[in-house]
Amino acid sequence: MSEAVTGQEVVFSDWLDINQQGGNAGIAAAYSAQKLGIPVTIVLPESTSKQVVRRLEGEGAEVQLTGKVWDEANVRAQELATRDGWVNVSPFDHPLIWEGNASLVRELKESLRTPPGAVVLAVGGGGLLAGVVAGLLEVGWQHVPIVAMETRGAHSFNAALLAGRLVTLPDITSVARSLGAKTVAARTLECAKECEVLSEVVEDREAVRAVQRFLDDERMLVEPACGAALAAVYSGILGRLQTEGRLSPALDSVVVIVCGGNNISSQQLQELKTQLNCS
Repeated sequence: MSEAVTGQEVVFSDWLDINQQGGNAGIAAAYSAQKLGIPVTIVLPESTSKQVVRRLEGEGAEVQLTGKVWDEANVRAQELATRDGWVNVSPFDHPLIWEGNASLVRELKESLRTPPGAVVLAVGGGGLLAGVVAGLLEVGWQHVPIVAMETRGAHSFNAALLAGRLVTLPDITSVARSLGAKTVAARTLECAKECEVLSEVVEDREAVRAVQRFLDDERMLVEPACGAALAAVYSGILGRLQTEGRLSPALDSVVVIVCGGNNISSQQLQELKTQLNCS
């Protein structure tokens, strides 16, 4: 995110306008803008938690809450950018975002030396997926399959793959709000042609259970959006893909990208478990 701020904001404007569903990209932008001495406005849906709003304001950002879901907040952000001449930075649909995410794969190659059997990640708007694909191509690991995880009710990538075109979901009904883009970036469909991408959808309950199990195993609390990726392990999806012959029966290593812990607390996790009747 700091690359996006530096590359666009300093040169072209003295104001930055960011829109994001769960607030994670917004916090990164607010932090970067504060370091650079640049005013920043973060546009979020009205469902955004007070915890996220307070943290953004603590980073010196102005926060505007508009619309029910990210897509509606995005429309408002684009209006502000057009009307006031601000720079509008998408949380996922921009080459600089993809470039930043691609660095993750370069770091993996330095650490692992040999390619993993698979990379597991969650898909919201598709910025992480686009970046990982770019990174795999860059380091010559394009043969490594990507398991792209979504929750039902925020599964715009899976719907697009099945349709062979971009699909706009009627609404975001998943509790994994950080995955809540009703339409993924167009780049994501291109990614599925450049690397092997296995799209899987889990229920909210599976994602929240994965959050709890990861907390128990690793003492790390993450959002349901990240729980979608973790569910590939905890719900046995990787094993099923192996049985189906879609993944190698011998996976020496699997990389699960764990990210997204801003919009969660122990109380929120317990409320989600009660809401979804998670045992």
